[in-house]
Amino acid sequence: MEKWLKGWSLSRGLPLPVQYQSGFKVDVGEENQKSRYVFTELNNDFFQLAELIDESWVFLKVCASFDEFKDKIPGKWQVQPQGYMMSCFHPMNFPAVNLPNGYRLELDQYNSTFVVKIVTKNNELASIGRLAIVEDLAVYDRISTENNHKRKGLATFVMKELEKIALSKGIYNNFLVATEQGKTLYESLGWKLYSFYTSIVISS
Repeated sequence: MEKWLKGWSLSRGLPLPVQYQSGFKVDVGEENQKSRYVFTELNNDFFQLAELIDESWVFLKVCASFDEFKDKIPGKWQVQPQGYMMSCFHPMNFPAVNLPNGYRLELDQYNSTFVVKIVTKNNELASIGRLAIVEDLAVYDRISTENNHKRKGLATFVMKELEKIALSKGIYNNFLVATEQGKTLYESLGWKLYSFYTSIVISS
């Protein structure tokens, strides 16, 4: 968890996580996400924060499903769309995939984060993904495809290029947090569910 959260922070140019009781805290500093507290399990530390926090846009995140704790927290909290922690500890299973005509690949890097972009001939961003290296863990983050470029295999191609970078560094341990939509793609590539990842927040 700590390695993944560190990679998540590096990918987004944020302060590194700090230990907070049995979990971690990241100061995000955005209007709709001031900070986040992340816990690997439901415990007293999590429930105490759920009682104490009254400030809006401070997220509590835990490796559990909402059903496991929805009746044990105050009603001020709103659950966010379900997330899924996923792992892949072997090379991914890629179909034969080529970059479609009219697109080109761009690579970039900052700190220990690598960025793969697919752009059109007119320099329009079509798909993007990031990979942060934290010790022996490859953290995949913000994999997305623009709506008018979907269903062309671009996200799969981005994942393949990111994996090439991880493998070139001898790293086979892959980790990410997926949305409901992304989960299907990653499962098709050989990823497995590691745990549910549920977020709650006071939005107003």
